[in-house]
Formats: sequence, structure tokens, C-alpha cells
Amino acid sequence: MKKIFLFVLLAVTAGLFSTKYYETDSLAFTPDSLSVLAPKDYYPEETEIVNSLVSRYHYKKFKLNDSLSSEIFDRYIEALDHNKSYFLLSDINKFEQYKNQLDDFLLKGELNAVYEIFKVYRNRVNDRFDYIENIIKESFDFSKDEYYEVDRKDAQWSATDEEANEIWRKRIKNDALNLKLAGKDPDSIIITLSKRYENYRKAINQYDSEDVYQLFMNSYTQSIDPHTNYFSPLTSENFKINMSLSLEGIGAQLQQEDDYIKIVEIIPGGPAYKSNKLKRNDKIVGVAQGEDGEMVDIIGWRVTDAVQIIRGPKGTTVRLLILPADAGINAIPKEIKLVRDKVKLEEQAAKKEILDFKQDNINYKIGVIKIPTFYSDFEAQQKGDKNYRSTTRDVKKIIEELKAENVDGIIIDLRNNGGGALNEAIDLTGLFIKDGPVVQVRNSDGSVQVGADSDPDIVYEGPLAVLVNKFSASASEIFSGAIQDYERGLIIGEQTYGKGTVQNLIDLNRVMQKSDDKLGQVKVTIAKYYRINGGSTQSLGVIPDITLPSSIHTDEFGESSEESALPWDEIKPTKYKIAGNVKDFLSLLNSKHKERIEASNEFDYLLEDIKESKEERNRNQVSLNEEIRKKEMEKEEEEKFQRENERRKTKGIKLLNKGEEIKESSAPEDLYLDESARVLADLIVLSIG
Repeated sequence: MKKIFLFVLLAVTAGLFSTKYYETDSLAFTPDSLSVLAPKDYYPEETEIVNSLVSRYHYKKFKLNDSLSSEIFDRYIEALDHNKSYFLLSDINKFEQYKNQLDDFLLKGELNAVYEIFKVYRNRVNDRFDYIENIIKESFDFSKDEYYEVDRKDAQWSATDEEANEIWRKRIKNDALNLKLAGKDPDSIIITLSKRYENYRKAINQYDSEDVYQLFMNSYTQSIDPHTNYFSPLTSENFKINMSLSLEGIGAQLQQEDDYIKIVEIIPGGPAYKSNKLKRNDKIVGVAQGEDGEMVDIIGWRVTDAVQIIRGPKGTTVRLLILPADAGINAIPKEIKLVRDKVKLEEQAAKKEILDFKQDNINYKIGVIKIPTFYSDFEAQQKGDKNYRSTTRDVKKIIEELKAENVDGIIIDLRNNGGGALNEAIDLTGLFIKDGPVVQVRNSDGSVQVGADSDPDIVYEGPLAVLVNKFSASASEIFSGAIQDYERGLIIGEQTYGKGTVQNLIDLNRVMQKSDDKLGQVKVTIAKYYRINGGSTQSLGVIPDITLPSSIHTDEFGESSEESALPWDEIKPTKYKIAGNVKDFLSLLNSKHKERIEASNEFDYLLEDIKESKEERNRNQVSLNEEIRKKEMEKEEEEKFQRENERRKTKGIKLLNKGEEIKESSAPEDLYLDESARVLADLIVLSIG
């Protein structure tokens, strides 16, 4: 678990949607952040309440004992110093006395040890940054052959200050070399790095009692499972802000991780979504205002501070400096430009397109329905508005339009759909089956509820495929899992995220009503989703019938990559009647699919890109020699150039000249959608035959 502070959402939603998005304002720092850092008087009682709620309502029956205490300890230390860059070995040895005592401290509400650990951490940060202030102004020798270890999670703790300083010398040298390779002159490098680490020092020194309490309590709750969280009063208030009221931005959910501001969600309908220039896990390292504003380095910033300069009025321009998620260790940030706007309803709603193509001398028309999220206007529905909008209603209308255009089959595109309203996943399934169960929900008390489609009408009975990827989660997994279990259609793409748990948000102020102090909230995992075949979607997700190449491994992203994720398991299947016979054709469909991609130059290029991307991500050492780094970068650029020209040659497009910028790649816009349509065409032929 890496260092994570707060979640922030830079978007505006219309009141139509059930899923709400929020944004935090900047934190108000108090004097105790620099001198007096101690638990507040009411924390023992608040801790007792959190313990009681989590132990009573959490789906997982856990014991707050020495074993869990050890996990909490490790998570807290890692949350503070995930890369082993600040604490010394002597500090860790001293802290070890608390490793099996945190369970007792939590039960008694004794938090002094937690704050003492944080104070040592803060002192070590200041020690390191005192050293950094001096070496930033030195001129580095970039001709020496030495290396910087990027990820130190498996490294040993520094035994001395000198060892810790050496780690930081190499880190700062790497920062300086990155800036130099990006075209910065020596003076601007010094200014950038000085500002960067001064901001970082300031952020740590401004941690107040509430921040430390939240950080530790989340080390506790997230040791139980990743989606059980404690929100401080300030975070709770910010979490409640419905952004449709006043806020405008780029439409992305941000998270502070390590020293970076990382994108964890792209909101359908927002500027980031429409631009297709930002992806999940991209890192924002710089922000500039307007067409020519100065680029501000935001590495080391708190997410709440970064959001203040990313957010802005509708119609204004913001430029972002991005480190792409799939970029290698030598990546140079790229600049993108976005115009801030509100998230528009029509951009979030389901949309259609028709793919016309020829395969084996047969012409096909395949309808595609893109569903960015599962939405429903509950407010309008409660008011009795007969024309309220929802995913199912919109898709039903689109299906009728596609049927009128005589499509041969339909693809439901759920890529990057992170979920939404559960009822919509159930109702949407009902458009393709007669009636029956869609999902099972097992509660913490062991009781099982079945969510079923009770409408016997079938809106579409023709050939069907569902396209998913690693970012398809929750409601998307319920729908695609049900379609697969009923054998109603093909599931094509990547193994999905694996988020199969249900959470409930509890306001601690309502529990502790007599308190004059403002308390936070706790989000508790209370149930798990199960497919109608009895298998959970948790951790495993949905495994496609036809698998497409993926650059992301389950160990790197997804529920199963979380150390404390609840495991996959299964319960008794519920009764349901198979609605199709897709499994009869899977062997032949996979054979045809493999033959096609093996003969495809584009898939060859894609597989090479995936292989290189994985190799780059697995590299943990970066050279601090300027010439070596330049040669590595030139090699990467040359490989991209050659691959682009190979594509152009096969397509009969004008080749690029040496050194010419690749303004627009000749790679197909959506290779996966095209292949999914061809797989569905195979199914159509086999079904007829």
C-alpha cells in the first residue's frame, strides 16, 4: 500500500446521475501542526466507536489481535515512508516495541505512540530536506557511471544519516538530470527543485492532529480491506459536496500517491474524458494556466493544494504536464491542454455507432452501444417524472434504433465503466433475457438476497457481445457476469477489475450524538456480490470468453493487487435458465480470433508495445549518466519511428522523414473494438450454420 492522503474529484455532475462526485477545498492549518502534535481529547471515544462499528458491521469477521496489529504497524510505517527514504534502521527498531501493541492501543484509545512515530518521521523529513537544500545548489557530474534505485520497498533501512543522505543525493541528481533532459537550464533546475522540496517540506510540517489521526485510522481500516476507510471531519465535509452545485474542472478523480498527483478515475462527460488524452494512473507533475502561463511544478504537493490550480471556471484553459502511466523509467513528461467545463449529461449517457465491414466476403453491420457509467435519475423518478433518464431506458431506445437500421449484432462497450447504480445493471440485463436472477448479495450476517429481472419482455434477442477491460468494475462486472452465466452473449476483452464488495457510509456524529466535537465518518464493507452461478466477482472479476492482449497484469492493477483485498469465494448457485448456447462455439471462436491476430501486423505492433512497456515498468534502476540516458531515449524514439513507418508502409501511407515528428499515429483508432466486431461476426456465421 503506497502513501495515500485524500481523494479529490475535479468535475461537475448534473443532478441526473446516482453516482455523485466531490471535490475538497484547501485545508485550514492550525498552530498545532508545527509545535504541539498530540491526539485530541475525544479521540479515545471516537476510536472506540469506529472499532465497534467496523467489528459489528464489516463483512469480514476479523479479530483485533496481535496479528492484525502487526499488519496495521507495517501499513502505517509504509504510509509514512513507503520508499524507505526517511526513517533510519534505529527508528524502526525502536518502533518495533509497538508492533504487537497497536491492537491494545486501539481498544483503549491510546494514540500517543502513533503521534510519536509521526513526530520522528517529521523530524527525519526535515533532516533530509536540510541536506537537500545544500546539494540542490551543487553542480552534478553527469558523466559518472552510477545508478539510482527508483523503488526501494524491498531495500534495507538506512543505518546512518550518511546512508540516507546518499539515497537523497542520487534522487536529487536524477531529478536534476530529468529536468536537464527536458531542456531546462541550470538556474531553472535549481529554482524548480528548490520550490518542489520546499513545498513538500511545508506539506509535511502542516500535518495537524486530525491528519495524523486519519492516516493512522486508515492504516487500521485498510488492513481489514481496501474499501473500509475513515474520513476526518474535514474530509467528510468535502466528500459530501455535490459538485453539481458550483464546481467546474477537468473531470478527473485525483489521488496523492508517493510524491505525485495521480489520476484514478476519468469522469464520463468531462473535458479529460472527451479529450482522450488522459488515462487512469497518469501522473500530473506540472500545471499551467491559459495558453502561455508559467508551468508550475506540483511534485510533492498535497492533493488539496494541487486541485486549487487545476480547477477553474468553465471555458478557461489549463495545461498539464503528464507522466503517462505506461511510460518507462526514462519518460519525459508530455504537455496536454484542456478547456475546463462542466460534466454534461449527454456526454455521460449511452451512445451508439455502427461498424460496417467485410469479412469472408460477407458484409456486416454491427451496432455498438458505449455505456460510460450506470446512471439513473432517482430524484426525477421519485417526483413521478415518467421521462426520467437511466442507462436501461436510454439503451432500450438505442436498441430499437439499431434494430430499425437492421444491424447484424450488437456490442455493449463497458470499457472504463467503473460501475454506478446496481438496479441499472439488473434492469439492463433484463433487456436481453426473459426474466430471472442477475446477482446475489451476501450480507455480513450470512443472509443472501437475489437481485432479479422480473420483466418477461426481451428487447433484443440477436447476437450479442460485451466488451470489457481492466477498468470495468462493480456494476459492469455484475452485468457482464450475468450475460456470461446465461450464455446470452460473448464477453470479450481483459479480465475485469474485481470489485465485488458493497460499502455503507456511517456518520459518527449520529452515533455519538452527545458530543460537542465534530466527528468524521467511516465507510464499512458490509456485503459481497456473487454471480448467479455462485462465484464472486470479488478479486477475480469476470474472465472473458475471448481474451484480448493487455499491458496491465492483475498483480499491478485491480482488486487482487491490494494486499488486504477480500478473497474470491463462492456460495450456492441460484436457479436460472440458460438463455443461449455461446459456450458451444467458444473453441472455434478462439481459434479464429487467434488466427486473425497472428496474421495482423497491427496486433504484432501492439504486442511489441506491450512487451516493451512491461520491460520498462519492471526496470528499477535508472542511470545517472547523461550520455547513457540520452542513448536510451534515442533508442526508444528510433523504435517508435521505425514502427510507425512500418505501419505506414503496410497501409501505403507516406513515410516519415528522419527526425520528423509523429503528429498523428497511423495505428487504428480502436483495434479492440474492431476485433470484437469480427469475433461477433464469427459467432453470427457459426450460429446460422
